[in-house]
Amino acid sequence: MTSTVEPHIPDFPVARAPGCPFDPPPELAGRQRDTPLLRVRLFDGSMPWLVTRYADQRALLADPRVSVNTKLPGYPNLVPTSHSGGTLSFIRLDDPEHARLRRMVTAPFAIKKIEALRPAVQQIVDDAVDAMLAGPNPVDLVEAFALPVPSLVISELLGVPYADHKFFQENSQTMIRRTATPEERMGATGALKEYLDKLVGEKLADPQDDLLSGLAAKVHSGDLTREEAASTGVLLLLAGHETTANMIALGTLALLRNPAQLALLRDSNDPELVVSAVEELLRYLHITHNGMQRVALEDIEIAGQTIRAGEGILTLNELGDRDPAAFPGNPNEIDLTRDARHHVAFGFGVHQCLGQPLARLELQVVYGTLYRRIPSLRLAVDPAGLPFKHDGFVYGVYELPVTW
Repeated sequence: MTSTVEPHIPDFPVARAPGCPFDPPPELAGRQRDTPLLRVRLFDGSMPWLVTRYADQRALLADPRVSVNTKLPGYPNLVPTSHSGGTLSFIRLDDPEHARLRRMVTAPFAIKKIEALRPAVQQIVDDAVDAMLAGPNPVDLVEAFALPVPSLVISELLGVPYADHKFFQENSQTMIRRTATPEERMGATGALKEYLDKLVGEKLADPQDDLLSGLAAKVHSGDLTREEAASTGVLLLLAGHETTANMIALGTLALLRNPAQLALLRDSNDPELVVSAVEELLRYLHITHNGMQRVALEDIEIAGQTIRAGEGILTLNELGDRDPAAFPGNPNEIDLTRDARHHVAFGFGVHQCLGQPLARLELQVVYGTLYRRIPSLRLAVDPAGLPFKHDGFVYGVYELPVTW
């Protein structure tokens, strides 16, 4: 069956419904029932395919006939961009180059190595809670807790001075702000690359027990160029704090809006419930709310359609993770006892998120600690006025005033 054009082409990104900040846009959710693939229109007039169903998303994300290369014709860029600054490490490269570079940082994110960090992460979380309790009340949970915790964790893991957190947080936020100009994003990327390149140089001269020193060793052995090491460092630093910070704040907000589920988590002594809660919140809340972009390298038959070579693809995982065919019951409600381990919040296939073991560990410690330590935690403002990051590539809230 040949590609067809929908009679109504939604502009993408599609707005969420007012008052429903956790849910996918209703126009797209409604299409999922009847339309596994539909065209959407991007800012430049291009019309990639948007994939609405869980099984089709996994099939395409695992298909070697799709590419993540942003420089290929037809790739669905969501904003105006410039390629003069290069690509961001291996996340925009196809195999075999992707696999070569990814292998350089796979070992530090192995599950056993990450699990060994649990006591250190627990200490960071406990210290942050102590500081909150000793500070002003009410307080912005984002500034006081959600952003510092993963920033400290990734700084220690990488070997980045936490004293520089304002610098790398501000530049990271510019890189992931959809409304930033290409020049602003390039400037922020360049500043972070220069900063990480300097740190790699320091690790070459004086290696420590950290991930950047490991990258520097790969440079010394000739397995990586210094630019590749710096670009990988930028990726790990950005992804290592921004995504988890937003998930901490958004997950807390979702639980505060669902007091029965919050009480279930807070009052249970079962560590498996904490694990289950993390997976369910990852399924229910999508930080990567604009989906994952690909371009077809060959014609691909899927869901009764033909995606032609050179056509763009958007796998909107926030829709896939609300697909009732994959998550029986009511997938539009939080159920912390649901088996949600097969969600696609971290993607799927060879480009599945490298840092997911670390993200899971941090979220387990946070969700298993914060609400027990502060059992009366509650919103300090009307939730209708909360500022959500509709303008970002990473979704969350800009601030979350809480009290206790």
